[in-house]
Amino acid sequence: MKQTSILFFCICFSLGAQSQESKSAPELTEIWAPVPKTVAPGQSAADPPSDAIVLYGNWADTVNWVGKNDQAFTWKPEDGFFTVVPYAGDLHTKQAFGDCQLHIEWQTPAEVTGNGQGRGNSGIFLMGRYELQVLDSYNNSTYSNGQAGSIYKQHMPLVNVCRPPGEWQCYDIIFTAPQFNAEGFLKSPARMTVLQNGVLIQNNVELWGSMQFIGVPKYEKHADKEPLLLQDHHNTVSYRNIWVRAL
Repeated sequence: MKQTSILFFCICFSLGAQSQESKSAPELTEIWAPVPKTVAPGQSAADPPSDAIVLYGNWADTVNWVGKNDQAFTWKPEDGFFTVVPYAGDLHTKQAFGDCQLHIEWQTPAEVTGNGQGRGNSGIFLMGRYELQVLDSYNNSTYSNGQAGSIYKQHMPLVNVCRPPGEWQCYDIIFTAPQFNAEGFLKSPARMTVLQNGVLIQNNVELWGSMQFIGVPKYEKHADKEPLLLQDHHNTVSYRNIWVRAL
């Protein structure tokens, strides 16, 4: 018992001494190196920061994109944006990405036709397989894990912050790519955080696997970096101001 008391006294004394030392020497908890690199922010939240890769908008054209089977750009470029040409096929970037921050703005048609999943439907596929849903979800009922802002057929959005049809909306996405071991087994799943129109709608959620329209999502080993894909779901959805930062 005596030895235990002495040990307890020594531990308390040591902790007290460290606490006093920390109070008297604040530099002990200061980190001076490395120094974070400087990145110039855009003039607005929509503008790309200085280290962004601009994929489309007022700063780039269709050169960064190709259509199905790597054919030429198949959608309709307009004044600062491009629009799905129904049945022309999906678009994907020439460049591949893994962990990233993505800013992308989208617009569903002002003239409302259809309902549910047939109204302003498209999708943003990180790595060509993990889908963030694009849909006109303004006064439009559908399944919750398939509405705008959902990780399709996996996570419904925390809230519905969709603007009316014809108005521009934006997603700001933080994506963490999955990791696989040499044998192809999953080491860590993909994760996604999403803000829609400045409001948090997905909070670092864990993805269950690649998007599956029918059946359960699952992971299959793929490259560390894969292209970003935009879906042709046969609705004339438009996109603009697309930029990405590799993380």
